[in-house]
Amino acid sequence: MMTWFPGRERAVPIVEPASPNDAARLAAIHGASFHRGWGESEFETMIAERNTLVQRLRLRSNVIGFAVSRIAADEAEILSIAIDAGYRGQGFSRNLLLTHLGHLAGRGVRTVFLEVEENNQPARRLYERAGFAVVGRRERYYREAGDLELNALVMRRNLS
Repeated sequence: MMTWFPGRERAVPIVEPASPNDAARLAAIHGASFHRGWGESEFETMIAERNTLVQRLRLRSNVIGFAVSRIAADEAEILSIAIDAGYRGQGFSRNLLLTHLGHLAGRGVRTVFLEVEENNQPARRLYERAGFAVVGRRERYYREAGDLELNALVMRRNLS
């Protein structure tokens, strides 16, 4: 028997365009997710650019993640995707990524590229499950704390 408890419905995350009002929150999520976080002004600039797609992931009234891609002709590069640490491991990143890819396809993008740190297994699994394949490697591309240099993998997915 299924029991229904009023007020206990599972909230559905919404992927929608980010606005300049989101810049501070997106910068906070990015800063907590990456060694070199982007600032609020960088997000404001990207949100204003016509060739950049910045989408937020909202759960109820909370912005819990984002995806940013730059578009050139029929190609795009995912510049960053991140989920607030408190919401990771719940499938939100997959939903965000696949919806973001759908919006890119809707803008005429046929091929998407991204770079991911070689040892970032959760991100690599996310991208591989979404149909991305490794097409190259950049030696010592990322510089982490303590001047640790890490390799990046270049990944690609066709949308058409």
